[in-house]
Amino acid sequence: MNPQWKNFLLSRQAVIENDSAIVFAESRSDHPHLYPIDDLGVLAVSGKDAAKLLQGQSTCNVFEVTETQARIGAFCNPKGRAIATFLLAKKADAYLLVLPLELLEPVKTRLQKYVLRSDVKFTDRSDDLCLLGVSSNEAPVEPRFAARCDQGAVSIALGSEAKRTLVIAETEKAIALWTDRLGQGYAPGNSEDWRLLDLLAGIPWLSLATSEEHVPQMLNLDKLDGISFTKGCYTGQEIVARTHYLGKAKRALFLAECALDTAPAANTAILDRSGGEQSRGQVLTAISRDGICHLLAVLLVSESGEYDLVLKDHPEVSLRLLPLPIA
Repeated sequence: MNPQWKNFLLSRQAVIENDSAIVFAESRSDHPHLYPIDDLGVLAVSGKDAAKLLQGQSTCNVFEVTETQARIGAFCNPKGRAIATFLLAKKADAYLLVLPLELLEPVKTRLQKYVLRSDVKFTDRSDDLCLLGVSSNEAPVEPRFAARCDQGAVSIALGSEAKRTLVIAETEKAIALWTDRLGQGYAPGNSEDWRLLDLLAGIPWLSLATSEEHVPQMLNLDKLDGISFTKGCYTGQEIVARTHYLGKAKRALFLAECALDTAPAANTAILDRSGGEQSRGQVLTAISRDGICHLLAVLLVSESGEYDLVLKDHPEVSLRLLPLPIA
């Protein structure tokens, strides 16, 4: 975490443990909120061949990314399994990849293998750029993944049912934005609360545990315009395209909740109670809050549309599926 940003948050009564779990003692639920984001990092990709290299490795169409349009996407292995999901924005002549911190270095190392003699430079900017989330109960006014470049900051609209924006900012800009919004009545929010909002919006962030487990359609990236089926070849494209053109994917991403104090680990099995406790899928990510566990799960799609699901580790607890706001 950027030291200056960290010290600023501490001066605003934040509690930070191991550069994660940023918590504020008082967070008013009836106010719009600002959130420090601690689980994501920023990988800058620059050079005259940057777009071409990223185009050959990502599911989204990199040439559609501009200073006013970001994209969600994934990097895949040759078997079409998603290594990492990301948000891709552009600022001047550099691309900014926002992705989970724990996957940033593995992704950087993998992408570097394709540089060869190309003019491409990768820079981990997680320690000099700040990430923060801005949310309110207002209806979104910009389409999902619309971008805006301001002096010292890039903003990405995340859409969903409420107005949410991810901001990538230089330190002084982040501090100024935080201070200005607090003066407008915004309240500080905890970092895990932002992760929960991402989960509820169906943003399929991966981890070391879930990396290379699912093809992009299983993560609903096709429904988020995170897969281009016309851009041409990229690593894993053959499998991704075959899944698309041979019909509907057998698995998809679902939002669910259950009564559970402790969130299940990633890849925890989910069983079909009405089908003799056969495996139906697994947990992608989960967060428990006030006795309710919210989770994203990759599940076999039921032709009947009926599900009777439980966690393998808690067969007494039923899962309730909820609609995902991704239309």
